Parts: sequence; structure tokens; C-alpha cells
Amino acid sequence: MKKQYVSNSQESTPMFKSPLLEPLSKVHFSVPLFIYIPVIGYFLYQAIAVQHNSISVFLSSLAGGLLLWTITEYVLHRFVFHFEPQSTWGQRLHFIFHGVHHDYPNDALRLVMPPSVSIPLAFGFYWLFKSLLPMNMVPAFFAAFVSGYLFYDISHYALHHLPMKNGFMKKMKQHHMRHHYQDSTKGYGVSSSLWDVLFRSDFDK
Repeated sequence: MKKQYVSNSQESTPMFKSPLLEPLSKVHFSVPLFIYIPVIGYFLYQAIAVQHNSISVFLSSLAGGLLLWTITEYVLHRFVFHFEPQSTWGQRLHFIFHGVHHDYPNDALRLVMPPSVSIPLAFGFYWLFKSLLPMNMVPAFFAAFVSGYLFYDISHYALHHLPMKNGFMKKMKQHHMRHHYQDSTKGYGVSSSLWDVLFRSDFDK
């Protein structure tokens, strides 16, 4: 495994020379909360008051959406964010997407996904669910999927900047810090280590 540069500074390193692009690469951790909590509330309302989901449909849709988020998080982190092309422009793209986070893991303004990325992805996943699932399942399924993403985004910030006293959160933090400081080729799950265990990318006990 190659040696990796890691800065302990909490300052944001410049990524772009453009005065337009540079601010778009930074976001306060509270921004996803303001954007996606109303979205989650709206789709839960749709599931209950418009689609009139039965308890079984509602709960199975929620469970399916949360489960799909955990594997989506794992796949994106392992196979997209950690894919390192050999070309110069590919390495630059990798640095913008995820390399900067590993080089500057304490940069507080680059710990949650910028809305310029998360909003188009949310629209894409909603269109996918609408195309594949029965319409009465889509609202609750999407609400749970977005809730999983929001938990991931906010907990990721907390893992880097807050002390953890709760047993579950302490275990999450230990798992993620080992990914950063011990072996970045393991421990791709942030909000859940389930898929690391199943796909044998977990740390040795």
C-alpha cells in the first residue's frame, strides 16, 4: 500500500482557481439538513396521505430504501471515489471527488456532499425508483433512501469533528478512522460496516 499524505490542518486547501467553482466545493455541514429534511417530510406525507400505504407496504418500502442506501454508499465509496485513473486529468478528477478528503480529512467544509452534486444524484435516483418500483412504494422508499444519505452525511461530519460516547457511534468512528489512518483499501462503509463484512473489505479483528 502506497504511503499517503495526510494533513491534520482544519483549514480548507484551495482546489480551484476559479472564483465560481471554489465556493461550490465547500459546504457547511448544516446545509444538507435544510435541504433534505423537508424532502423526507414531503415524501413521507405522500406515502401516508396520498398513496395511503398499508403498514406492510410502508414498512417494507422504508426497509428497502435504507438497505439500498447502505449498499449504494459502499459501492460509491469503494468503486467510484477510490477508483484512481492513471491519466493526469483522471487523477485530478479523483482528487476533486475524494482524494482531497483523504489528504485533508479535517477540512470541515468538505465533509458533506455539496448540493451541486447531491441534488442531481437525488433526482437521478428518484427517476430510477419511479421507473422500477410500484408507484405506491416510491415515496416511502425514496424518503428512506434520502434519510440514509442524510444520516451518512451528518454522521461523517461528526465522526471527524466530535468525540463519540455512544457505543454504536464509537464503533463507527473507530471503523472510519482506520480507513483514513491505517488502510484506505478497507473499511468503505461509513454509516454501516455490513457490506465490508460481506465483501471481505473489513479490517482484521
